[in-house]
Amino acid sequence: MGNDIWFRPFVWIDYRLALLFTVIIPLILVIWAFVQKAEAIQRLLIIYWRVASLLVITLYLMIGGFGVSFISGLMARILIPISLWFWVDLNDDVEYQSSGPLKLIFASWRWAVSVYSVLSAIAYIPFLGCAFSEAAFKTPYCSVCLEAPLLFKDYFHANSKPGFLGFLGILGLIVYVLYLSYFVLVKLGKQGRSAMPQ
Repeated sequence: MGNDIWFRPFVWIDYRLALLFTVIIPLILVIWAFVQKAEAIQRLLIIYWRVASLLVITLYLMIGGFGVSFISGLMARILIPISLWFWVDLNDDVEYQSSGPLKLIFASWRWAVSVYSVLSAIAYIPFLGCAFSEAAFKTPYCSVCLEAPLLFKDYFHANSKPGFLGFLGILGLIVYVLYLSYFVLVKLGKQGRSAMPQ
C-alpha cells in the first residue's frame, strides 16, 4: 500500500481519536449513567449509540471493500453531533440535573465529540471520490483509509472472509437506512424535537 502517502499518520490519528471519543468514553459514560440513575444522560447516550452504530457498519463495509463505506462514514460524522444536541427535552433535563462529576464529564465529552465529528467530517470530504470510482477506490490515496479496518479484521475476524464481513455491513446499512427513514418520515412528525413520545 505504498509508503509515500504523506497523510497516513493523520488517518491513523483520526481512527485513534474515533476509538477514544466514539467508543471508549461513551461506553464508560453509559455505564456510569446507569449506575447513577441519570435518566436524561442515559436516554441521550442510548440515542447516541443507535446513531453511532453507523460507524461500526462503515468499518465492516470498508473491510468488504465497498465504496459506499466512504459515504456512510461521512454521514456518521454528521449525524453524531445532531443526535447529541437535537432533543430539546433531554437538553433541558441534562442542564437542570444537579451538578457532579458525571454531568461535567458528559458535557465535556458531548462538546469534544461534536467538535471532533465536525472536523473529521470536513477532513473526510476529499475522500468521497473513493466511493464513486472503483479505480480510485484501489489507489493508495483511498486504500490508506482501509488499513485500520483491515487490521481490525485481522485481530477480531481472522478466520472470516472480507466478502462475508462486507455482506454483514450491507445488511446493517439496509436496516439502518430503513430505521432512519422511518424516524424522519414518521416519528419526527409526531414527536418533533422531543425524545419522549407525546
